[in-house]
Amino acid sequence: MTIASGDISSASTDSNSSLLQVAPLEAILFDIDGTLCDSDPLHYYAFREMLQEIGFNGGVPITEDFFVKNIAGKHNEDIASTLFPDDHERGVKFLDDKEAMFRRIVKEKLEPVKGLYKLTKWIEDHGLKRAAVTNAPRENAELMISMLGLSNFFQALILGSDCERAKPFPDPYLKALEVLKVSKEHTCVFEDSVSGIKAGVAAGMPTVGLTTRNPAQLLMVAKPAFLIKDYEDPKLWTALDELDKMTTHSN
Repeated sequence: MTIASGDISSASTDSNSSLLQVAPLEAILFDIDGTLCDSDPLHYYAFREMLQEIGFNGGVPITEDFFVKNIAGKHNEDIASTLFPDDHERGVKFLDDKEAMFRRIVKEKLEPVKGLYKLTKWIEDHGLKRAAVTNAPRENAELMISMLGLSNFFQALILGSDCERAKPFPDPYLKALEVLKVSKEHTCVFEDSVSGIKAGVAAGMPTVGLTTRNPAQLLMVAKPAFLIKDYEDPKLWTALDELDKMTTHSN
């Protein structure tokens, strides 16, 4: 169900102009699930198996469409309310058990999004500040960052649960700016969900959307700066090259 970013390029703003407003670039903020690694299929599998086990939806397995619309990118408190509207406590316990299952299966298979290490090297070479900003529980976030070999790459980890409001509200991204001591005028965001893109945009930053799993048309509703398929997408590198040129000219 993934749609390549190029399929709707006419609907997105020009990648160069949308990122050039942050020149000179000082920091990049990343979501984790679906943005650093392709973990959504593992979350979907865990939800589908465990919800079927307890007879959710009359025992009919949830579809990927249901997962994308009601679960992907959302904070566990909100997911608990959606899945268990009449028993929030049960929902919270279910989500805790589901996260434990996710951590077991993620240890067997976790793939970085294509081109991730090319981008992280570019960020290091340019001396940019960086933080991971996620709605995931701390144990999940730290495990995934560690498995991707990025524990020393990120200077901060901001959790939705540590903020007054999680994504889609801007609070986690605003907190990341505070912690890194950078301004939104010189920072951009990478996200893969409607909830995450909305949070980045609401925090006042150009937010690049990845079509890792969520359909492009769905992501466009959240008004990303532009969409990319992965970190090898030529659209991204054209924009970064332009940013480089602008920064060089301003020095």
